[in-house]
Amino acid sequence: MSGGVPQRSSQAGHLPGRVRHLLRGPRPEAVPVLVGRACALVGLLDIAAGVFPRFRHSRMHAIAEVLPGSTGPFAAALSLSAGVLLLLLAHGLKRGKRRAWRAAVVLLPAGAVAQFTYRHSVVGVLISLALLAPLLIHRDQFRALPDPRSRWRALANFILMGAGSLALGLIIVSAHPNTLVGDPSLADRITHVLYGLFGFEGPVDYQGNTSWTVAFSLGALGWITAVTTIYLAFRPEHPAARLTEDDEARLRALLEKHGARDSLGHFALRRDKAVVFSPSGKAAVTYRVVSGVMLASGDPIGDVEAWPGAIERFMDEARAHSWTPAVMGCSETGAEVWTRETGLDALELGDEAVVDVPDFSLTGRAMRNVRQMVKRIERAGYETRVRRVRDLGETELERIRRAADDWRGTDTERGFSMALGRIGDPTDGDCLIATAHKADEEPGPYGDLKAILHFVPWGTDGVSLDLMRRDRSADPGMNELLIVAALQAAPKFAVARVSLNFAMFRSALARGEKIGAGPVLRAWRGLLVFLSRWFQIESLYKFNAKFRPRWEPRFVVYRASADLPRLGFAAMQAEGFVNLALPRFLRRRTTAPRPCAHAVAERDVRAA
Repeated sequence: MSGGVPQRSSQAGHLPGRVRHLLRGPRPEAVPVLVGRACALVGLLDIAAGVFPRFRHSRMHAIAEVLPGSTGPFAAALSLSAGVLLLLLAHGLKRGKRRAWRAAVVLLPAGAVAQFTYRHSVVGVLISLALLAPLLIHRDQFRALPDPRSRWRALANFILMGAGSLALGLIIVSAHPNTLVGDPSLADRITHVLYGLFGFEGPVDYQGNTSWTVAFSLGALGWITAVTTIYLAFRPEHPAARLTEDDEARLRALLEKHGARDSLGHFALRRDKAVVFSPSGKAAVTYRVVSGVMLASGDPIGDVEAWPGAIERFMDEARAHSWTPAVMGCSETGAEVWTRETGLDALELGDEAVVDVPDFSLTGRAMRNVRQMVKRIERAGYETRVRRVRDLGETELERIRRAADDWRGTDTERGFSMALGRIGDPTDGDCLIATAHKADEEPGPYGDLKAILHFVPWGTDGVSLDLMRRDRSADPGMNELLIVAALQAAPKFAVARVSLNFAMFRSALARGEKIGAGPVLRAWRGLLVFLSRWFQIESLYKFNAKFRPRWEPRFVVYRASADLPRLGFAAMQAEGFVNLALPRFLRRRTTAPRPCAHAVAERDVRAA
């Protein structure tokens, strides 16, 4: 049945996804998580043993004899080194990473040898081997492949590890007040730490063997920082996946046949996404990996009947790398297929505003505010033009690109699930651009250009809003003016439906303001209104509602409730609201097209 929800032919395929998930038995990552937590705990205790002399002679230390540091400066440094390395490995072990497993398999026996050599602790050896045993027994569960990476992580590691070593070094220098000679200042202590990280003696003096303990500990921190940075700098480079020309051609072929089904389909052509295809090649899922979350957006591309194959490939890729699978902004049909095929859960995220062009009109009381605003702006001398990208000259197109970039309003680019990431590419000739113009006595750098709206194709009879930009010196109402102009010009381009903006939690805002709403719903709406001070949740909903659209629900698909905070953080990173990138002057220059901004939160709608 073409266009319907796909059904599996096998008997197992008719079982609900949650049932099939339970039949598979316990989650395979249970052992890696336990081992990772154990490594983190031992690492923290090791660090405490290396840093705090009192801990090395405490009852807790006697209980946790796995710690290699007990007496002597070298033992303290060894304890500190083992603790930091175990902490670095813990996260990778939790995710079942093969390389973290290999490092732990080497580190734990080395720690056991150190236990016996420097402490003659049989119990410590046994505990180290006891932690090693599940690593060897369950080695098949540590098979996750490395994440996409580049050598720029070496610089990030040097900065973060250097800062952490400096902070930990200050604690080490200050943790021996009884043997400290004099009262060194903070500057002297920082200098001592910096010298010690490079293996030199600093200005701070101690009585007895404490100076050797501090020196060995600081040297161990410097050694770990240097080794990890060198490893990251010289390991093989695997840059983050990008959409290849062949992938893009195959996706365009699928969109040509099935692009009318989802208004977000064209956004799959962002070139900073990767893609997996179904075995038949008739469907695909595009995604980006952000902070260990494999984040897909919208529905799968292509024939609905082939979606399960593409979804299965997506989940296989997530398992292979131990990524957390998630989907942002899929339709109701998409959420149903995702949850049934994978056992994941779905949560309504908000609603997409869709205007049916034949039903749109500025007449009537409901449209009075929009009508008056448009008339006022037109009387102020503004005019609008709506054209296909392929009908624009290169000079004008370049001016529009530069204006859109300068009017972005934020230092970082925004957009992922509902943004294309470029304007005026030769392959995007079907995109629509609506521009507002007004002649000034003193023309600006972009002539009479005052505002821009960019739409991407939605099948053959629709368009979907990509970005909204305007000159900050222009009169208010530019967005309303251009949306109305685009809707009125739509029949000329055979466009019958226009997807405008996405409104998060729209139903909660709409129901919460009605008479008779319960206290829970009113409290939830009050929280959303409060958060709108930063994320413009309510203003986006009200902006959309001006054009009397129909609302199409959109969903987030996730594995477990515990993953939602991590998923939310990853989504904010992908959309550009949280930026963990290197400073601009340290970023690698590239000739690839810059991703265009998704939305300036207050006006450039489509927030996530």
